[in-house]
Amino acid sequence: MSFRTSRRTFVRSLFTAGAVASFPAVSWSRVAGANERLNIASIGPGGKGWSDLTGVAASPAVEVAMLCDIDSSAMHLGRAAEKYPQAKTFSDWRKVLDEGKQLDAVIVSTPDHMHAPISLAAMQLGKHVFCQKPLTHTVHEARQMKLAAKKYGVVTQMGNQIQSHEAYRTAVAIVHAGLIGKVKAVHSWQGGTPRWPRALERPAGTDPVPATVEWDLWLGVAPERPYVKEMYHPFNWRGWQDYGTGQLGDFGCHILDPVFKSLKLTAPTKLTAEAPPINNESWTKSATVRYEFPQTEFTAGPLPLVWYDGEGVTAPRELLGDVPVSFKLPNAGSVLVGEKGSLVVPHVALPKLFPEEKFPAKDVPKVAGVDHYVQFADACRGVGATTSHFDYAGGLTETVMLGTIGIRMPKEELLWDAEKLQITNNSAAQALVSKPYRKNWEPQWVS
Repeated sequence: MSFRTSRRTFVRSLFTAGAVASFPAVSWSRVAGANERLNIASIGPGGKGWSDLTGVAASPAVEVAMLCDIDSSAMHLGRAAEKYPQAKTFSDWRKVLDEGKQLDAVIVSTPDHMHAPISLAAMQLGKHVFCQKPLTHTVHEARQMKLAAKKYGVVTQMGNQIQSHEAYRTAVAIVHAGLIGKVKAVHSWQGGTPRWPRALERPAGTDPVPATVEWDLWLGVAPERPYVKEMYHPFNWRGWQDYGTGQLGDFGCHILDPVFKSLKLTAPTKLTAEAPPINNESWTKSATVRYEFPQTEFTAGPLPLVWYDGEGVTAPRELLGDVPVSFKLPNAGSVLVGEKGSLVVPHVALPKLFPEEKFPAKDVPKVAGVDHYVQFADACRGVGATTSHFDYAGGLTETVMLGTIGIRMPKEELLWDAEKLQITNNSAAQALVSKPYRKNWEPQWVS
């Protein structure tokens, strides 16, 4: 097929790009009317939660009814309360759900370890949920989020908002149009240097808990440990296993998203990780995870996908097909190696096709972006549908969390039975599919 013919196919695909896996999550009877106000609560409006809150609230149909944060200081609950003075404020998310009978939707922007416990409780009350990435802290939680969204018939959206950017939507359309042919291999990486701690032992001692912080509520489902200033809250929790999911967990649901969308991947069948020895407290400074996925209509056979992370890391140049050595790879992104060419998908920049003489950039149309946040608000009102609903985001997150298990058991090949939610050949790895929860904080699971 010529590039001219492929381009025509691509142009036709513009009308469905990003909507191929969209999902009308609820029936009209479960959503607010298109002309009604949507009452929302934001749980964790500090940090990334601020843009989650203001993004959803940008919809003129949204009313911010409740705000909740364990930190009442200016940059957390204080800033949100100042911007939305009509909203009731809380420190305990459980009270939000107890008192929020009129709530339609909840935004969950807490540390990773609290995503599933709060989101599951909200869905069980019939609330629509926007939850930050990664969707969960474990594989089992990801499966539960998917099951709960289906059982309770609510609108859901994961906060991997770059999925809705023109860059990722264009990359998906390129693959679906067949421009690079069937994909033979994928290499994805995040070569940045996280600002949070890695490869550390737990610090000794304790510091006084600030008057603005409810430390027990911050710990939530996690084991008790002393407060240490700036070690966990408000940002550095990402590097600790009890709360965060490391570099793969932090970035995988972004960078692997256009790969999953474009190739229609489901669950891997096996994986093996390479990483430095890991302690039981924090995440490693680098890792490589090798997955294998079943063949799809867009792959040339069973698909090898390799993830790389660590300071300055990119994929090996000799494995990238038609990408020339002279091309500067992005700091984070993916390369899809196809039968007819290679596609570079930078993290938040337009994709690039190689060889360049075969795919002139001027001849490749762009797919317009959409508003990931307002899309959620609209879907809650029965207008359109979300594209990172939990039926999709749950599977993507399961794959990412499987990788974090591999990182904790380097060089062990792990065989995955997705239907049974089992690592079939390693009981120690299987134990990491779920985790214990602090007494009286156990989530209520979906049967």
